[in-house]
Amino acid sequence: MIKKLTLFEISKLIDAELIGDAHIEIKRISSIENPLPNSITFSSNLNFPENVLRLCSIIVPKKIQKNLPSFGNFLIVNNPKLAFADLSKLFVIKSSHPLKYEHKPAFKNLKFGLNFSLGKNVRIGSNCVFGNNVILEDNVLIGDNVELGHNVVISMGSSIGNNVFIDCGSIIGSEGFGNVRDNEFIWRHIHHLGNVIIKDNVMIGAHCTIDRGTINDTLISSGVIIDNQVHIAHNVSVGENSAIAAKSGIAGSSRIGKRNMIGGMVGVIDHIQTSDDVIISATSTVDKHIKEPGTYTGIMPISNHARWKRIALWITKLDKIAKFLNLKKI
Repeated sequence: MIKKLTLFEISKLIDAELIGDAHIEIKRISSIENPLPNSITFSSNLNFPENVLRLCSIIVPKKIQKNLPSFGNFLIVNNPKLAFADLSKLFVIKSSHPLKYEHKPAFKNLKFGLNFSLGKNVRIGSNCVFGNNVILEDNVLIGDNVELGHNVVISMGSSIGNNVFIDCGSIIGSEGFGNVRDNEFIWRHIHHLGNVIIKDNVMIGAHCTIDRGTINDTLISSGVIIDNQVHIAHNVSVGENSAIAAKSGIAGSSRIGKRNMIGGMVGVIDHIQTSDDVIISATSTVDKHIKEPGTYTGIMPISNHARWKRIALWITKLDKIAKFLNLKKI
């Protein structure tokens, strides 16, 4: 990891035009939503608050260069997201190879299976039970009364609260699926620098994956229950006492409200927000925000996309057509 770079050095690395203080030290990456001192972020538009200008240097596209504020530090590029992807790899912290213990570590009231592996600076509470082949990477925090099944991996920097159960084969803190294509349509990976925070009284089934955040953390709130084979992507927040059934997937940066009940094989696209007290029927696709409590269903058979859009448009208008024709509601 490169801990400190000047803004001038970064501008050379990503081939950017620099406006502002070339000598300021950049120590970290941060997000527009959570700006940090001496950090760098990116934006495709001018919609950032004044505190971002005070705390961050910002990678922006050439198309908005003429409208930039008169103060602040900016790096001007053609594609800010691509530049951010190239820059993110410089701030990655690599986990050390976990240390394998032939004998039980000197923790109190803990039970360990075979081949338990432990990284550096790991903190573990009391009355925990770990199965065979469990891996806790560097800087992991485990609360009290935690049970991890066989082959569970808790990746670097993840935090697990009290009274948490994670079943066999689940991976907490896996690298997220954030990518951007360059001018030659080749995929470039955005390295994920956030963590996963799992609060108290959470149950997670077998073979689930919860990705670490890109910059901010992925959050599983208190009282959440998750079935087997569920995927939760980077930057997702799941509200308190929600339930997610098997084979569901929640895409990046979505915000699930409190007490939501998500049926099996539901797909939630990226950047979706749901209200509190929402029920989503099994196999539904959630492709727009849900702003009010209630039960929601969204099921459409697959077809040619252009035809699907026409059908979907008419379906959304059927209720209005029926009212216009004074037809009785079904």
